[in-house]
Amino acid sequence: MTHRVNNKAPELWFLTGSQHLYGDETLEKVARNSQQIAASLDSSGKLPAKVVWKPVLTGPDAILNVCLAASAAPECAGVITWMHTFSPAKMWIAGLTRLQKPLAHLHTQFNRELPWGEIDMDFMNLNQSAHGDREYGFIVARLRLNRTIVVGHWQDPEAVDELASWGRAALGLAESRQLKIARFGGMNMREVAVTGGDRVEAQIQLGWSINGYGVGDLVGPIAEVSDAAVDRLMKEYEASYVLASPLQRGAERHESLRYAARQEIAMRAFLEAGGFGAFTTTFEDMHGWKQIPGLACQRLMADGYGFGAEGDWKTAALVRLGKVMTAGRPGGVSFMEDYTYHLVKGKERILGAHMLEVCPSIADGADGKPSLEIHPLDIGGMGDPARLVFDARPGPAVNTTLVDMGGRMRMIVAELDVVKADHPMPKLPTARAVWIPRPDFKRGAQGWIEAGGAHHAAFCQAVTAHEWETFAGMVGLEAIRLGADLDLRALRNELRWNDAAFRLAR
Repeated sequence: MTHRVNNKAPELWFLTGSQHLYGDETLEKVARNSQQIAASLDSSGKLPAKVVWKPVLTGPDAILNVCLAASAAPECAGVITWMHTFSPAKMWIAGLTRLQKPLAHLHTQFNRELPWGEIDMDFMNLNQSAHGDREYGFIVARLRLNRTIVVGHWQDPEAVDELASWGRAALGLAESRQLKIARFGGMNMREVAVTGGDRVEAQIQLGWSINGYGVGDLVGPIAEVSDAAVDRLMKEYEASYVLASPLQRGAERHESLRYAARQEIAMRAFLEAGGFGAFTTTFEDMHGWKQIPGLACQRLMADGYGFGAEGDWKTAALVRLGKVMTAGRPGGVSFMEDYTYHLVKGKERILGAHMLEVCPSIADGADGKPSLEIHPLDIGGMGDPARLVFDARPGPAVNTTLVDMGGRMRMIVAELDVVKADHPMPKLPTARAVWIPRPDFKRGAQGWIEAGGAHHAAFCQAVTAHEWETFAGMVGLEAIRLGADLDLRALRNELRWNDAAFRLAR
């Protein structure tokens, strides 16, 4: 499931500030230079969307018009601004106060080096980013607008990477503002606190349209899936996975796998027809279904859909946004749950899994194809479900969760290191990941609990904590980051100060 905004490929607009004071010759140079920077960024292969250069801005009317156009253009995911010369900041007030897209301030300079022996006032008049960006930066701070500031020469890899990270968060926001979430069963699990939340507030702040649908809406479509469609999907299963012997053609559980294929086909059709980007299920409301849709959920996630178990629409949305923000990077994004611990002193580990629904995008390819298996599931009173079983690939990752604190949402992002399991787990019939929180198990787990983190998370191998923080800033979410520098005393103070600040803001 690719990311498009109203069926248009996303763009990042490049705006350059100047003024008429310097004359046509200087402005022509400004235009050529800014076009070169925009083209270089676009051709770097690092930014997640096409960089589109816009004509140099020299007055308040032009600035207002381009900001209004950016806000109205569905394909514009964000705006990159740079002041080549001095650009009086009062000119930017009308435009910036109406801009409804993420804003990046690239503080750079066209030339990398000063021409020490040749520098004159013509050079000085043209290359004024050093104080032009300060004038512009003041007005953005005065207006109290959220923005990302990237400092460095436009050809420096570090600066390009920082701008690319902002661009990924901007794509996440563009998706967030159009995201539709289907809740099959339309309920949270009974008595569970953390998976609930204010869905109206989520739509106001984040753009998510969250609606419930009876599982009966899928019972008929599942039964109506043609045998030919199931046959085609079965061939795909056989080519993509190692089928356990009971699921192979002619074996005793083959029909269970065919039913899982019917679930996948019907659910995919429902989501596509409704324009949904994410969905939830619950094993307490499956009336009319023969088995919980484990394999279907795994494969739909692998194709880009967000998913949350037990009615967890917040995590379903984060999984979808994480998949959009990866924008072609290696690594995957999955629904995940902290399940159980290994508490041997000095070797503490967290085993993450779920009953069925872990996305194969995080599978360790070194282990070969995921195994497609069928096992009993005591929860839910349903038939034995098919599911993919695999281990997650080792390496850095983050767990991201969103919790409703009553009056506001809090995003918690925990950095972690995925490791190989110490021993095989041949009797565990689920996909899984083993990780060590940063800075260590004790502080990582305590920090998550202090902040009120949920037991569900979006597990991301290809989205960084910084990118999640940037996204949170764009939408005004409180963001708590737990990483290598975690200090629990400082965290407690941060939580208190944030609570006071958000209460005052209300």
